[in-house]
Amino acid sequence: MRILANPIFLRAAVVFICATSAFLIALVFMRKLRQSITDEADISSTPSTSLESLPLQLYSTVIQELKQQKRELQAQSQAEQHRARTTDTFGHAVLSNLSSGVLVFGMNGLVKSSNPAAKDILGFASTTGMNAESIFRGAMVSRDAAAPGSISSVSVADEVDAVLREGSARRQVEAEYETPAGEERFIAVTVSPIPGTDPASDADLLGVVCLINDLSELSRVRRQLELQAENSAGMALKLHTSLATISACAQQISDSRDAELSRRLASDITAEAAQLEATLEGFLIDKAATRSAAAGAGSVTTNL
Repeated sequence: MRILANPIFLRAAVVFICATSAFLIALVFMRKLRQSITDEADISSTPSTSLESLPLQLYSTVIQELKQQKRELQAQSQAEQHRARTTDTFGHAVLSNLSSGVLVFGMNGLVKSSNPAAKDILGFASTTGMNAESIFRGAMVSRDAAAPGSISSVSVADEVDAVLREGSARRQVEAEYETPAGEERFIAVTVSPIPGTDPASDADLLGVVCLINDLSELSRVRRQLELQAENSAGMALKLHTSLATISACAQQISDSRDAELSRRLASDITAEAAQLEATLEGFLIDKAATRSAAAGAGSVTTNL
């Protein structure tokens, strides 16, 4: 009791109790503070991991989709190239085996492409890069094929230029043509515009295509028919004259009593009959030859 009554001891005991209480309070506070820091660290670490992983997954998905689209575009491009090559091969095969000549002029007036038939008909080894004037070289349109009422003569090159420069409609002409080697030919030329993306617009043209046919054999047959018509008219006159002579001789023989005159008239009738037979035989031969040539020209026209 003396110890408890001692103020020094009592003061020391109070100080010890206060210090112990403060230590315990500080210890509890530190523990709660540490727990709070740990919880906050756990909370902050969880979303950080998801935010870092989300862009990587998104990028990977986008890259995969882009690769798939690239493969599809490559496959589509290869298919388009294959179709284009097939179309070009088919078109080249058709033009190469076409009996009609084909010339394609660009907007600059120069030949861009041609087929073998055009080179054979026109007599050129190559026509690429040539203009219409250099190819047709002043070949004039036939008067029979010229437009009705036309006064001035027009060349084939003018017809090509009219379609190419003036935007005229398709034109079909015939002309006498001479190859560089000097061979005479009669050709038919069809000049047609090549429309662009807008067929309704005359200004939207890609060029001009010329379809050329060799009508030399047909022209020769025409001349033969014309000559045969003239020969037929002359032969009809000869037949009429021969028949009139024979009829007159026969009438004279019937009316005459002179034997010598009758023999001479009979001889004249025999001579006229022989001449008439020779004329008919020549006419039949010429007609058969003309018919055969016409059949050949008809087959050529059918092929054209």
